[in-house]
Amino acid sequence: VTYRNSTFVIVGESGIILTSSNGTGWEDRTDKNVTSRDLYGVTYGNGLFVIVGGSRTILTSSDGTTWTKRSSNIQGNLYGVTYGNGLFVTVGRRGTIFTSSDGTTWTQRTSGTSKILLTGVTYGNGLFVTVGWKGTILTSPDGTTWTKRSSGISDRLMGVTYGNGLFMTVVRSRKGRIILTSSDGNTWTERTSGTTENLYGVTYKE
Repeated sequence: VTYRNSTFVIVGESGIILTSSNGTGWEDRTDKNVTSRDLYGVTYGNGLFVIVGGSRTILTSSDGTTWTKRSSNIQGNLYGVTYGNGLFVTVGRRGTIFTSSDGTTWTQRTSGTSKILLTGVTYGNGLFVTVGWKGTILTSPDGTTWTKRSSGISDRLMGVTYGNGLFMTVVRSRKGRIILTSSDGNTWTERTSGTTENLYGVTYKE
């Protein structure tokens, strides 16, 4: 889910797209002629909503209502997308990372983690941060060159965000549900969530 341009956008399985101006009443923007693939991530930047999903699906819209499918050379599912510093970044299975300045033309980047599923990506404080399975955390100042960081754990990281000077990711772990935080994206500290249920996402809004 994302909120920009006075519009909430939610995405889901089988190509579901819902929009709302107030979070209470929702409009179904699903178009099976555009896609029926499961959709996993949505962001907004440079006047454009971008959705990513299964089987290399990328959709764009200027208003959240009418969506266009973009062709790409991406293989596999895409699970997260963000926008920062004039750049869209999307991540997915097998360490996939692609970037685009316009949401239409995408360029593959080397993550160095070809066997890892990347679940989420965010931008803050001049840094892109992506997370994934086996405790994987990668950072990049430009979306092109990525550096592996130590999370201190080997469990699945399920989402990441930035806000109030802090990066935060949630962990799905058999020993309990954990939260990791970092002020710089490089050094991460384990926090206790206080719940034993699975955590799958995190966000922050000023």
